[in-house]
Amino acid sequence: MIKYLLILCLAMMSLNGNSQSIEGVWQTYDDETGELKSDVKIYKKDGKLYGKVVQLHVVDDLEVEATCRYCTDYRKDKPILGMLVMTALVKDGKEWEGDGTLLDPENGKTYDGEVWLVDDNKLAVRGYIGWFFRTQYWIRK
Repeated sequence: MIKYLLILCLAMMSLNGNSQSIEGVWQTYDDETGELKSDVKIYKKDGKLYGKVVQLHVVDDLEVEATCRYCTDYRKDKPILGMLVMTALVKDGKEWEGDGTLLDPENGKTYDGEVWLVDDNKLAVRGYIGWFFRTQYWIRK
């Protein structure tokens, strides 16, 4: 009987650990319209957190190729699909954070950022410029 309880407890702990993972595919939304914009795959590499655009849902008629025309770094005029928009965030408690780690491909600006799980299916993504910040909420796909 104790053996079965131990197995049950271990199974429940492993399920709980997997459900709290920040890794996975997250859907992003337009702040003003609420329209679905993209899917971003978040993954860990060498202990740091990265996010790459894996699907675009809204592409302006004028931006058929959807490139980062306002970027000023190595991403300038590169396709947004497949682009890193979250780079090398480091875990600090329950949050992941970093300087110049979040990119908005619509305006080419990079922001200091932090991300954290609100719950299993909602991710807070906050970008900073100085003291000013904006928080978006992404939904797990």
